[in-house]
Amino acid sequence: MFERPGFVRLTASDRPGVAQPVPERDIPPQPWGRILLGALLLFLALMAAWENQWRQFGAQPGYRNSNGAWAEQRRRIATGEGDRTVLIGSSRVLFDVQLDQWQAATGERPIQLALEGTTPVPVLEDLAADPAFTGRLLVGVAPDLFFSGFAYRGAAIKHYHQQGPSQRIGHWLSKHALEPYFAFYDPDFALPTVLERQPWWPLRPELRRHMDVRKLMVLGADRDTHLWSKVETDAQYRALAQSIWAQHFTGPPPPPMRTPEGRAALFGAQVDRAAKAVAVLRARGVPVVFVRPPSDGAYYAFEQAALPRAQTWDLLLQRTGAPGIHFEDHRALQGLELPEWSHLTHADARRFTTALAPLVVREFERQDHARQQAAATATAARTP
Repeated sequence: MFERPGFVRLTASDRPGVAQPVPERDIPPQPWGRILLGALLLFLALMAAWENQWRQFGAQPGYRNSNGAWAEQRRRIATGEGDRTVLIGSSRVLFDVQLDQWQAATGERPIQLALEGTTPVPVLEDLAADPAFTGRLLVGVAPDLFFSGFAYRGAAIKHYHQQGPSQRIGHWLSKHALEPYFAFYDPDFALPTVLERQPWWPLRPELRRHMDVRKLMVLGADRDTHLWSKVETDAQYRALAQSIWAQHFTGPPPPPMRTPEGRAALFGAQVDRAAKAVAVLRARGVPVVFVRPPSDGAYYAFEQAALPRAQTWDLLLQRTGAPGIHFEDHRALQGLELPEWSHLTHADARRFTTALAPLVVREFERQDHARQQAAATATAARTP
């Protein structure tokens, strides 16, 4: 009943040993050159429209804050610049410490290794384990990240140690051929990301939509970074940034932080990790200074309630034995503008850096002097 005479062609199984003809289909002639040109023009038109969309939004070409960019700066320590001042921390050190102003104040341009949304403790441990690093170290402390151990960008360290030739080439091509020229070439403007954050379906009343952090930074070629001016000048965008931070203030805390005992154990574990790394660095002659940059508004109120200074900052300085610079203790580090409560405007970041750099250098020099005195005393004690 499946036979269709004149339609179904016999197969090789029906005619064993008999070669089968190769089916052929003639392709009609087409103006392939014009088709290719049309496709190229359509691609360029769509890309130009997408670029124009984000330029109208306020974006400008800039460098991507990729793992490759971080690894490029980290590699400087292993290739002859291990005696430099290095900055680690979270986004407040990344945004608020301006390399030009630091260089003007100290005569040295530091290596910027801070990672947004990430505790600096893993980077601190990585530098402690690297004998090539013999310089000076500033460690930024954002309480909610440092003492919780949260590491949004923790994979950057692994990327540095495992980065292969193809990844280095890809980063080089991106940095030199794309990033300086296209405003849309930013993770926040990627089409899948834009589509994902659209409210396609209404949520039930008891649910709320989680919003990821939007674009906040403008990054330079050597990771010299500042707050995007749109956060400062666009009231709607600034309110959006504040509402994203507020998600973390109103929801339940992570399980380890839901009891006083759990918080104490978590804070203590992070401080102990830092203390061990600082001890290794100190033995190698590396001075370490902790810095608590400013915060404001609802973010500061949250930090005061959930991560009190006595249980976090004071504990850190006590157990590490390292000096610390807290913005609350220095008038020159206060009275600055933080549009979305967590990061300084570009202008105030310059002022902050100009005031901060001499304070940090003074603490570095005190540690260097104390180490030299200790070495001289030890030498004198051994001399008969």
